[in-house]
Amino acid sequence: MSERIFKMPFANVYPLYINKVEKKGRTKAEVDEVIMWLTGFTYEQLVTEIENKTDFATFFANAPQLNPAANSIKGVVCGVRVEEIEDPLMQKIRYLDKLVDELAKGKALEKILRSN
Repeated sequence: MSERIFKMPFANVYPLYINKVEKKGRTKAEVDEVIMWLTGFTYEQLVTEIENKTDFATFFANAPQLNPAANSIKGVVCGVRVEEIEDPLMQKIRYLDKLVDELAKGKALEKILRSN
């Protein structure tokens, strides 16, 4: 299962993230902001990854720097606690899923981005 997710183009999942949050009154710009916060991508780099249909493994390998506060992302995604996921790539993917979930649930952006 993990291998299938790792090879899945990020561009296939990105519109699903946007659709999920827009149904709850949030925006594409907020999705982009949480992705850039987590990965260190600029907006232009993010667009390039999407246009290139980069798979998840390459997407995270290309990420300039995982945000140092990412390890403060806690909670359950798909029935699994993100802080207990052992595979580093799967954990990064689930971190992103958790951030999008928090956005969809109406959590304040400052809290999602772990601002002090």
